Amino acid sequence: MQQVTANIFVETGYRGCNPGFVVTDEGVVLIDTPQIPKDALAYREQIHRYGKPYCLINTESHGDHFTGNFFFDVPVLAQRETREAILRADAEALKDRIRLLDPDFAPQLENYRIRVPNIVFEKTLHLYLGGLTITLLHLPGHTAGETAVYIPEARTVFTGDNIFHQTQVFLHEAWPREWLASLETLKKLEADYYIPGHGEVCGKAYLDEQAAFIRDWIGAVKEARGKGWTLEEARERISFLDRYPMGPGMEAFGRELQKMNVNRLYALAEEGRL
Repeated sequence: MQQVTANIFVETGYRGCNPGFVVTDEGVVLIDTPQIPKDALAYREQIHRYGKPYCLINTESHGDHFTGNFFFDVPVLAQRETREAILRADAEALKDRIRLLDPDFAPQLENYRIRVPNIVFEKTLHLYLGGLTITLLHLPGHTAGETAVYIPEARTVFTGDNIFHQTQVFLHEAWPREWLASLETLKKLEADYYIPGHGEVCGKAYLDEQAAFIRDWIGAVKEARGKGWTLEEARERISFLDRYPMGPGMEAFGRELQKMNVNRLYALAEEGRL
């Protein structure tokens, strides 16, 4: 567990996203949850050392951010499109993933359910707790409902997966144009600490590097299409695995990720949205 400021913490070592929390005088605000049940249970114990959970914010709709919601009996907040995507999630597929990642938890899956956000917002939502302002900002990019959580008094922002700090980027459901615009919005925040969805805590300077990586992906796909490569040819030839490592526990998935990214960008290019 890493302490970012006096009252903001994040765990960057789990397989999946970086869950974090903000300690206030009125309770603990959670941002995302661990993907693996044993991690979620250990994480819950750590949180209770700092106070009682007040609410939980999901920054996006991928399973590594919301699977652990089940273990926290608090209101769950999310952007509307994130809630709608979680509602569409395949519960049985999620349980299969849990069996694979945490076999010891398998006997308890009969009682497991997806805990869907029950409070939604569209563009912006402000929470005022214990002298802190916690602002939720809809910043589409990595997903349609991607959300940043900004705490101005602490000069800190949880970016969700709009930042993958020096790790491979997932574009399989991305909107690259919107993502680049959202990175510009993040740059304008008065923040010193950017807590990414994946990778270590970074500063404002990294946002340009993140944008450059996304542009490199876009450029590679546009170049491939300009050369007349088929989708299958592009899937086999385009790779940025030499740029950054995969995240914890994802090392074997690197080649498949490159193909998924190509699939998405080719589809967007065909629609004129790249």
